[in-house]
Amino acid sequence: MLLIMAEQTLVLIKPDGLKKSLTGNILTRLSETKLEIAAAKAVCVTRELAGEHYRHMKDKPFFNELLDYLMGNLHNRKKVLALVYHGDNAIKLVRDICGDTNPESADPTSIRGSYGRITTKGLFENIIHASSSPEEAEREIKLWFKPEELVYRIYPVETEEKVTQTLVWA
Repeated sequence: MLLIMAEQTLVLIKPDGLKKSLTGNILTRLSETKLEIAAAKAVCVTRELAGEHYRHMKDKPFFNELLDYLMGNLHNRKKVLALVYHGDNAIKLVRDICGDTNPESADPTSIRGSYGRITTKGLFENIIHASSSPEEAEREIKLWFKPEELVYRIYPVETEEKVTQTLVWA
């Protein structure tokens, strides 16, 4: 028996997707999952944010180019659209629609298969990012969003006392 669990996943529509005006097409495809959007915002990506997002690839020879890609330096589009999708089997559903990270290996009907490409330097311009596991999703969502930016309290929060009260990840 397949156990279905509610979960969440981070989705980033990367600078190349924004530059090519694919946001509507991508959101339409993602709507096929029947998942709920728990958060959405446009983000100007700093080197620090990009580096933390891709920290698992810091030893790769293409790491700096990867950071430049996510920061929008390669497409003169200095932002991404960050979303959190929530619902049963969110990670698998979103990753299935996104397709393989290598656009040439991705199913041609997937988002990456339809819109992605590999540059002459070998960089995957794959239009979209989707978390690959519940642990990665939690780390990434907490990296890209503050607790009050989500419609649902999907992770524990606590109140941090400052001049004003602000929710922070517990």
